Amino acid sequence: MTTINIRLGDWATLGQDASAIRFEVFVDEQKVPAEIELDAMDAVCLHAVAYDTEGRAIGTGRLLPDGHIGRMAVRKAGRGTGVGGEILQLLMSKARERGDAAVVLNAQAAAAPFYARHGFVQQGEQFEEAGIAHVEMRLEF
Repeated sequence: MTTINIRLGDWATLGQDASAIRFEVFVDEQKVPAEIELDAMDAVCLHAVAYDTEGRAIGTGRLLPDGHIGRMAVRKAGRGTGVGGEILQLLMSKARERGDAAVVLNAQAAAAPFYARHGFVQQGEQFEEAGIAHVEMRLEF
């Protein structure tokens, strides 16, 4: 595992780094339309951005006020290093600290096993979002 530093903050503080990661992963790699990548919820979320030992932003995720975790993305260079799991665990701990009873996310179907390893359970059937197969997943605290 790579040594990383995860910063938590609002969109004003972390938005530049978070959006750069999200555009690289979602828009450039996965062809999600750029106009739907950023949304009004960014302004009210708790954001997490992971930085490598050289200070490069390599991963991100957000926790919405309603207990949803979303926009989890890790740049290619950070994949397989555990950074995504560290971001997810930190966002889960923040949800638990503020009193959320559960966390919910819409996982890309290909990433569902990753979330399952962290205790999430699939809810319902697969659906399409931004042209990509997703499943809703939930973890009760």
